[in-house]
Amino acid sequence: MPVLPVISWEGMTLVLQAAVVLALLGAIDSLLTSLVCDNMTRTQHDSNRELIGQGIGNMAAGLFGGIPGAGATMRSVANIRSGGRTPLSGALHAVILLGVLLGLGPLAEKIPLAVLSGILFKVGIDIIDWRFLRHVLQAPRIDVLIMTVVLLTTVLVDLITAVAVGMVLASLFFVKRMADLELANLHIITNPSTSAPLLPEEATILEQAGGRILLIHVAGPMSFGSAKYMVRRLEAVPGFNTFTSVVLDLSKVPAMDGTAALAVEDMLNMIQAHHQHLFFVGMQPHVTSVLDGLGILSQIGPGHRFTTRLEALQKAAMVGKASAPNPSVASMSKGKFPATT
Repeated sequence: MPVLPVISWEGMTLVLQAAVVLALLGAIDSLLTSLVCDNMTRTQHDSNRELIGQGIGNMAAGLFGGIPGAGATMRSVANIRSGGRTPLSGALHAVILLGVLLGLGPLAEKIPLAVLSGILFKVGIDIIDWRFLRHVLQAPRIDVLIMTVVLLTTVLVDLITAVAVGMVLASLFFVKRMADLELANLHIITNPSTSAPLLPEEATILEQAGGRILLIHVAGPMSFGSAKYMVRRLEAVPGFNTFTSVVLDLSKVPAMDGTAALAVEDMLNMIQAHHQHLFFVGMQPHVTSVLDGLGILSQIGPGHRFTTRLEALQKAAMVGKASAPNPSVASMSKGKFPATT
């Protein structure tokens, strides 16, 4: 008979902790099972539908003294190998289990354990991704490392810990890959002979500037993974203090996080410390909102934001001619330019 739960306030913390752990384990188990089934049937599951249905079923089962359940990879694989392709096969499986529970148990107990173990062994072999293992020596080392760590953690600890460790490792390596990609899309241009894409007019301005203009072109998103390296690359530019103007082209940056925005502020502070001019080019709405929200745009003087890179380079060339340093003054200031209007 159904029994409504009685939970005291003192036991609420314990119940919530257990509920969160069971919910995570059940969700992870079901979603992993769904992915395995998708690969075998060449279909796509609806994760929301799976988890909502599982939650409703577990809540109903709890009223009748049942324990939480989730998708079972081994039984699902056996079902598919036997020809099951529709939700009817899963429902029939549930009906048979209900029958075993309510009256068919004496018949099920006559099945030899050796037979059940053989079935489990065969299904376990079918679950293994042999296609990946055949190419494990040629597979990316990072993927193999994550797989090995998750496998060992699953066997030696538990599934939830293994999934958490795997997600953390995968996230860290993903950030590293994205940072490398972002740095590859960062071009620091000091002369038109570089491989960065430049219009003929832009190349002419850089050539006529005679090394007084530094152009920074960024393509793609800017995130915390590459923020500090961007500043370091700017600091490592030979003769950085000899430039009169720096043009930062953000027209190809669709997104930027807070850490990357602070890196832009570090660039701005470093340029101001050298008494140089910084010109911004073509910031997209999201980038503008992030920089404005952190108060970075307020530090940019009037007339230093342009829609196109050509306009910014033309302005930088004009400023460079007007603020060309006196050699004697430059030597007294150790290569730094005096402040200009």
